[in-house]
Amino acid sequence: MAVQRTLAIVKPDAVSRNLTGEILRRIEAAGLRICALKLMHLTRSQAEKFYEVHRERPFFHSLCAYMSSGPIAVAVLEGEQAIGHWRDLMGATDPLKAAPGTIRKDLGVDVERNAVHGSDSPETAAIEIPFFFGRVELHSPVAQ
Repeated sequence: MAVQRTLAIVKPDAVSRNLTGEILRRIEAAGLRICALKLMHLTRSQAEKFYEVHRERPFFHSLCAYMSSGPIAVAVLEGEQAIGHWRDLMGATDPLKAAPGTIRKDLGVDVERNAVHGSDSPETAAIEIPFFFGRVELHSPVAQ
């Protein structure tokens, strides 16, 4: 099995509903390690740059407005098959279609306000992680 890193974002609605700690608890309980973590507030321009891949999609403008509407918690997660593991823990994009016990099913409001974001592939993670974190900010926790 390959150790991977992936990006995780606790979205503005989840931060405002005080769910950051619960989401981080679930991440750690699932065996993923947090290598970097910060709270920040994206500008509209930063949100547009991050979601550039969706520029031509009909939801692009509302997504960027939403993601710049309040603070987000951004983390880098590390572990065996971390990308797939995090995506399984998040659940389907639409909370109504997400499996019971997933973050989006339990904590999401709708397709846009679905509590969390995660990289969908190693290639995407390689772009998303450096968007938020420099190399000096990434740590590999020491197992105890």
